[in-house]
Amino acid sequence: MTTPFRPHPLMRGAHAQTALPALFRPSPFVDWRLDHLETQDGDVITVGHFGPENGPVLALLHGLGGCLESTYLCATARRMAARGWHCIGVQQRGAGPTPNRLARSYNHGASDDIAWILQQLAARHPKVTRAAVGWSLGGNVLLKTLGEMGARAPVDAAVAVSVPFRLAPCVEHLQMGTARVYQAYLLKNLKAAVRRKHGPVPLPPGADLEKALAAKCFRDFDNAYTAPCNDYADANDYYARASCGQYLAGVTIPTRIIHALDDPMMVPSIVPEPDTLPANIELDLHERGGHVGFVSRNNSGLPQMWLEHIIGDWLEARLGAPEAAQAAELESA
Repeated sequence: MTTPFRPHPLMRGAHAQTALPALFRPSPFVDWRLDHLETQDGDVITVGHFGPENGPVLALLHGLGGCLESTYLCATARRMAARGWHCIGVQQRGAGPTPNRLARSYNHGASDDIAWILQQLAARHPKVTRAAVGWSLGGNVLLKTLGEMGARAPVDAAVAVSVPFRLAPCVEHLQMGTARVYQAYLLKNLKAAVRRKHGPVPLPPGADLEKALAAKCFRDFDNAYTAPCNDYADANDYYARASCGQYLAGVTIPTRIIHALDDPMMVPSIVPEPDTLPANIELDLHERGGHVGFVSRNNSGLPQMWLEHIIGDWLEARLGAPEAAQAAELESA
């Protein structure tokens, strides 16, 4: 299934689609009601609630370096709350301004955390429709979770955006040309989080904080820090086991994957052939759109965030619209 996306005429390029919304779009205010979930291994994961309490539930999973304040997540929460959904922003383990308790942190392969969170939400909201949306890393780990859980997945539909189906080629791509700018930006944020976390939290055997902080590329950072902190043998093992593409055949719920071939952080060759996917997965593939961009033009010629409209439209076409929408000012914010 392909829904037409036409980039704004002044933002046709991949870098404009990717960078301009991230740099210049103000993050909409969301008054999250925070809930701190105690994990079975003694850590804590924070989720934020927003929207009508009795509405269908939508879990929102941020990307690498994201948190409950991420612009794309907050904007989607406001729009979906206005449509009557109870939005639950998931600040994955170790994300956000406050370090978590353990050396372990969120990563592309942390599907056990996402499965546990989705099960917690299902237990707390057993009588309503439930769905999930993930962007970039959040989309990857969501699809991995759904593939591993199969028919046990406690959600009725899912959307994943700008997904790195195979991590190793993306990591290699990020070491070349202008893609290095994105790598440098993401590594800077990761290193800041690592500095905040250690030493209050001791490093596990094999982790090398000095090498991680000196890393110039993701592979060096993941070898020094991500892999040893999260029970991977090394970066290659992490990329091989965490890539979501190999798990797609196990996804059983209606799922839409929205992806742009010009994504500047990835390469087109990672995208699976549509005929290899199960019938319940709709691959919505576009020539343009950048990474978590998809900025179109509204009737007045102003930029419009196409993703935020299409996600709600698709979910409600599959699952039905909530019985009552919220106040119009949320929708227009």
